Amino acid sequence: MRGTTLISTAAFALLASTTLACESLSMAPGGVVVEVTDGDTVVLNDGRKVRLIGTQAPKLPLGRDDFETWPLAPEAQKALADLVLNKSVRLGFGGEEIDRHERILAHVFVETDNGEVWAQLFMVGAGLARVYSFPDNRQCLEPLFAAEARARADRLGIWANPYYSVRAADRPGELLDRVGHYELVEGRVLLADRSGSRIFLNFGRFWKEDFTAVIEAPALRLFETAGLDPLVLEGALVRIRGWVDDRDGPRIEITHPEQIEVLATR
Repeated sequence: MRGTTLISTAAFALLASTTLACESLSMAPGGVVVEVTDGDTVVLNDGRKVRLIGTQAPKLPLGRDDFETWPLAPEAQKALADLVLNKSVRLGFGGEEIDRHERILAHVFVETDNGEVWAQLFMVGAGLARVYSFPDNRQCLEPLFAAEARARADRLGIWANPYYSVRAADRPGELLDRVGHYELVEGRVLLADRSGSRIFLNFGRFWKEDFTAVIEAPALRLFETAGLDPLVLEGALVRIRGWVDDRDGPRIEITHPEQIEVLATR
């Protein structure tokens, strides 16, 4: 069935081949990949762990108690292993370079028979990872968003599984069932309103029950630097991505502009 298709490693590696996918990156030698922990983490021959920044693959328990394997997590791990294991890679840096777990945060470029392949683009385009950005690591997202959109339209990998469905903003009850999960939520902004140092994007009339996206002061500074005003989103059809919490109804905190995709202005 088309909806459950996974592109072969060789076929998609050819599609993801690139000389340099993002010119703003600072490139450095990486080494040889000796282990693939999951669909977005690898280990190099010098012992460094590298988190494929900009993506989130389905998660494996990895020793965590009471952690359920996300659908297609083994498939994501295998696809990345088929691409990078025992191969030389280069690392591309475009923001914070080390996380609190002492992992390297980098874009990974692997030498293959088809040329150099951008691992993040490979995984997202194959439908085995979502775009997942951070306020201190926002480089090279546009081609990843484009690849994700194509994979979603073709129902590749995770996009054929209801676990990863884009959620409807006007169904707050269903969103409450996803508290603690990273989700994509789509809907029309009913009201964009500033209250003190925050901006609220409300997707329903009952502010304490309906879905809301909240932009705090630090994030607003990033919007201002980018020349963006979230208040103009009133009436727009948008897609929000982030972690769902429950504070006066289901909510996602916006920490940087790339969490909001504008689908239509009115």
